[in-house]
Amino acid sequence: MASLAAMLQKSGYKISGSDEGIYPPMSDFLAERQIAVSQGYDAKNLQPAPDLVVVGNALSRGNPEIEYMLDNRLPFLSFPETLKSFFLRKKISVVVTGTHGKTTTTSMIAWGLHSAGLQPNFLIGGIAENFNSSYGMEGGPYYVIEGDEYDSAFFDKGPKFLHYLPFLAVIGNVEFDHADIYADLDAIKLQFRRFVNLIPQRGFLAVGADSPAALEVSRNSLCRKETFGMDEGNDWSARRIELKGDRFCFDVVYRKKLFRRLRLSIYGNYNIRNALAAVAILNQLDVSEDDIREGLESFTGVRRRLQFRAEAHGIRIYEDFAHHPTAVRETLQTIRDMFRPERLWAIYEPRSATSRRNVFQNEIAEALGVADCIALPSLFRPEKVPESERLDETRLVEDLRRMGRAAWNLENVEGIIHKVCEEARSGDLIVLLSNGGFGGIYEKLPAALEKR
Repeated sequence: MASLAAMLQKSGYKISGSDEGIYPPMSDFLAERQIAVSQGYDAKNLQPAPDLVVVGNALSRGNPEIEYMLDNRLPFLSFPETLKSFFLRKKISVVVTGTHGKTTTTSMIAWGLHSAGLQPNFLIGGIAENFNSSYGMEGGPYYVIEGDEYDSAFFDKGPKFLHYLPFLAVIGNVEFDHADIYADLDAIKLQFRRFVNLIPQRGFLAVGADSPAALEVSRNSLCRKETFGMDEGNDWSARRIELKGDRFCFDVVYRKKLFRRLRLSIYGNYNIRNALAAVAILNQLDVSEDDIREGLESFTGVRRRLQFRAEAHGIRIYEDFAHHPTAVRETLQTIRDMFRPERLWAIYEPRSATSRRNVFQNEIAEALGVADCIALPSLFRPEKVPESERLDETRLVEDLRRMGRAAWNLENVEGIIHKVCEEARSGDLIVLLSNGGFGGIYEKLPAALEKR
């Protein structure tokens, strides 16, 4: 929503908005662009009446601005409808979907096109470091967009990605997520099948073959299709993977022939898969092999994706957006393999609608168990989840301790910081895992450790 606001402002419209509990990086992003954001919701924020109200999917009936909008018959659209109407119709859409890796893959493709001089337009769910932005309006023929399977608005419960007019697309992986709106994996697979059905015959689809569900939902596609993954039987695969200095190196293999060797500045097998997806799309868009290599090797990542925050007295602190068990596990395993810390700390906030639920009770214990020390705050807004469905943090800590891990269920950020300052020592590496503001721990913890 912040990115869309900035894009509309750049297109010549006067923009204002409302939110509650807004936090960096997007609060800083909006402030830099002088877009006014009212803290909290009030009918006065819609006076005088705007020409259009763009309704985010976090809002529902009963919100004072929603009620005022409906009572006064103000024109309104959902986020994806607005994006389609104002920006996508005259472009060739490249839509990146999947449970994990969307933001990084979208950013890689956009940067690859930019590096090749193709002036991409793009919209992602984070800040791409290369662009220092979450959107771009460079004016070229392509629009690269992160395609989210979450619902669109209180009046449109279908996924956002069904509005995005895909011509080229990525399905990186498909897993169960968003337990607040989907009953099970089959419900999610249905939406991905509908997405695949929107890609025209002359279009193209890159499918993550390491995900059985992604292969399943793409089976009946009518467009051209290529697979990517770690197995050499895929159209796109990787081999000779190694860490050289601060670079993660591997050969990109296309149909069992060497395409190019890449030297990335980001780590982990999941980023190999993201890079293979980006290469498949860029190759389809006739970007040269050398330009693909130069673009991906100069790619510096996405803010809040395994981002270094600080070092204090030999203790390194990183942050990552991971909250789904698969992402948590892969992030922690990558940190252990790449950085080899004396001890690995996972400070995990169950904040998303799914991570606050017990649907992944066992899986999140296994994922967090990759770390040596684990600290949790109390559940974020537990009243939003029925008591019978809530994640049992007491049981989670007990399960981790049975695995031989040091684990604590602490009430708040202050309690976590106190425990870390008591226990952490030189050689430890701490990763902060949350998809939200996490009570300002990103700044508070380094300051407290430095003072210790």
